[in-house]
Amino acid sequence: MKTFIMIHGSWHSAWNWHKVCPILKEKGHRVIAIDLPGMGRDKTPINEVKMKSTVENICKLIDSIDEKVILVGHSKNGIMISQVAEYRSHKIEKLVYIAAYLIPNGKTQREYSIQDTAGVLKPFVTAHPETQSSTLQEEIFREGLYHDCDEDIIQLANVLLSHEPIESGMTVLQLTDKNYGSVPRYYIECTEDRAVTPFIQRKMYTEMPCKKVYSMATSHSPFFSQPTELCDILFEIAGE
Repeated sequence: MKTFIMIHGSWHSAWNWHKVCPILKEKGHRVIAIDLPGMGRDKTPINEVKMKSTVENICKLIDSIDEKVILVGHSKNGIMISQVAEYRSHKIEKLVYIAAYLIPNGKTQREYSIQDTAGVLKPFVTAHPETQSSTLQEEIFREGLYHDCDEDIIQLANVLLSHEPIESGMTVLQLTDKNYGSVPRYYIECTEDRAVTPFIQRKMYTEMPCKKVYSMATSHSPFFSQPTELCDILFEIAGE
């Protein structure tokens, strides 16, 4: 039995994992899907959300668990699981990046995002300088995030997607080989992804080699479109 902690991506929340959690639990695993600060049911004012405090919150959760955890991150918040691993390497058994930003020490998520020129989301991101956040326009949800997902997912997204804090994307990661580098990394690439495109995914896991790279022919949201297949990969990673 393993303990998985699931970290959602931009604009989303713990509902990302509502199809995945039951499958993992049926096999006897413990699964904790959290709302990051300012997201989902967490009521932290979005203008107060910083990467440092978000990382600290995840570290506190890990500290509350006796056994080592498998930390899973999606999309932008690959940066969160990386920075957490620097501070809690002794408590993390494995890191799993799902179409996620895998950024080296001294770099920012934004530096890699701007290289991803084929991604379709950027023209539909609305900045809110007064709250240091952004939102994603509904008209891009299907094409950019869920083109292979059921209609009910898009309807849920219309209701549930919220503001995303922007400060974390400009925060320089501070990682060392001794700490972060000691935790085995696994990457799950989504080969039909239009948000974090295959080009930038491959660039990242080539620059930051992982123990194993898995490929899924899905959109940016395999936890919605192919939850069983995604869990099969997570089971394999857990068993390594």
